[in-house]
Amino acid sequence: METPVADFVQQYAASGALRLHMPGHKGVGTLGCEALDITEIAGADALYEASGILDESERNAAALFGSGRTLYSTEGSSQCIRAMLYLAVTCRPAGTAPVIVAARNVHKAFVYAAALCGAEVVWLWPDAPVSSLCACPVTPAALERALCASPAPPCAVYVTSPDYLGNLQDLPALAAVCRRHGLPLLVDNAHGAYLRFCAGQRHPLQCGAAICCDSAHKTLPVLTGGAYLHIARSAPDGFSEGAKAAMALFGSTSPSYLTLASLDLCNRRLAEDYPALLSEAARQALALRHTLAAAGWQTEAGDPLHLTLRGDGLALSQRLRAANIEPEYADRDTLVLLLSPEICAKAAARVPAALGCCNVPSAPRRALPCARGETVMPPRAALFAPHETIPAARASGRICAAPTVACPPAIPIAVSGERIGADALFLFDYYGIRTVEVLR
Repeated sequence: METPVADFVQQYAASGALRLHMPGHKGVGTLGCEALDITEIAGADALYEASGILDESERNAAALFGSGRTLYSTEGSSQCIRAMLYLAVTCRPAGTAPVIVAARNVHKAFVYAAALCGAEVVWLWPDAPVSSLCACPVTPAALERALCASPAPPCAVYVTSPDYLGNLQDLPALAAVCRRHGLPLLVDNAHGAYLRFCAGQRHPLQCGAAICCDSAHKTLPVLTGGAYLHIARSAPDGFSEGAKAAMALFGSTSPSYLTLASLDLCNRRLAEDYPALLSEAARQALALRHTLAAAGWQTEAGDPLHLTLRGDGLALSQRLRAANIEPEYADRDTLVLLLSPEICAKAAARVPAALGCCNVPSAPRRALPCARGETVMPPRAALFAPHETIPAARASGRICAAPTVACPPAIPIAVSGERIGADALFLFDYYGIRTVEVLR
């Protein structure tokens, strides 16, 4: 597969041109990558008006993912999430309200996007207690009930799959419910870009999503910030045509060409050997799960390259760091390791030795409360109202202004416009949230 962006950047770096343009380093510096770091010079195309090498590269990505259209982001899935909500609101059919029905375990970027787009949110909660803020399994029956109970038809349904722990929603079943109601299914697939190239039909586009975002940099060989906005061939009218404008509305006019070149080069890897490498990595990851389970550790089912362990993740992370291994995420109940073809063999060799054996009997999962705060005002009104920072322990009864949560996992406990109750206070303490933003 051709790599027009990477080729242009490398050719320009080798040309020795006198760079009387941005960036200020002029192609030289101590990092070593400055020669490849350019801006929208002649021939380099422009991301939000792409008609040259960037357009060609995005078309290559669309062919690989089987989308109707794929757009690049150099600002991660956060930019794509904002664009998805904008398209859902502005392209909604007549008679539908600017309301998104969403599973509660959203990234805080969703809350900000809803505020920016003037969307209101109807939350989907799990039917049974969960043991992590990151999880929110949604059943087709629960989605059907929520849609039937809505006073006015919403404009879209939004879920996260896989979530931060690797849990996958039943996307085909949820998509079928959405089709019956004539609604697009929007999916935050930030952690699952690689699923398109693994065995099974698990990528959102293969499961009936109308539009989804993939953080390429999380699970594919792409530089930080590289992401995709995928629009299905069956997406509603207006999604594909309005996508560039939506991305431009929320994106910088100075996208990183280092990141764009890495997305471009990833196309070649995906067209050649990377799917086979992913299959082998999935096999190695499964073997590692079995090794850890044999040593007494509780591993969670999920997408192939998420390795999630139950237990005191904070203590486990210290064991790993003592062996010079850095995990993705740890909290009181969970340790998350993200695997890839580049490091699966090393992880299989080093992680079991670093963790050792688990000599603690398996404990039942702790059920956490759902912080179902009373919605007092729309997210936009709350986020743009005067607010103040107060200790979380003194927030009872106050209205949340901005979601305050650590990143990772960046999943809000209370969202903008909700009155903070006792369950939220418990979760603030449980996850170590010490301050919150509330309305004055």
